[in-house]
Amino acid sequence: MILGIGSDITDARRIAQALERHGERFLDRVFTPTERAKSDRRARRAESYAKRFAAKEACAKALGTGLAQGVFWRDMGVVNLPSGRPTMQLTGGAGERLAAMTPPGYEARIDLTITDDGPLAQAFVIISAVPKTNAE
Repeated sequence: MILGIGSDITDARRIAQALERHGERFLDRVFTPTERAKSDRRARRAESYAKRFAAKEACAKALGTGLAQGVFWRDMGVVNLPSGRPTMQLTGGAGERLAAMTPPGYEARIDLTITDDGPLAQAFVIISAVPKTNAE
């Protein structure tokens, strides 16, 4: 069952300006160490950060809170599963919100798709509840 859906479009030029103006302060406030390591290795660094920024905005919308009610930027991080599929890893207030919206007997699954076609980056997030398996 779908618990939440969110989408966002981000202009990479705006992210490039934030990187130029605020540098480390912006990066520390918004992105996880994993996201920073991945984006800093990219030739198109601003576009990589823009995709992750859009994913965070989309995830906050799917949680139903936006960036409020204890949900902060760094509580949401884009990670890749071993298969390469992108998803979101939630901690802090975002993780608490996810746990609260997940019905008993279910576990949350976060599906994420991100793309960019300069200068725009786009992300869609779907949060679903799937029955827990007895393998735990």
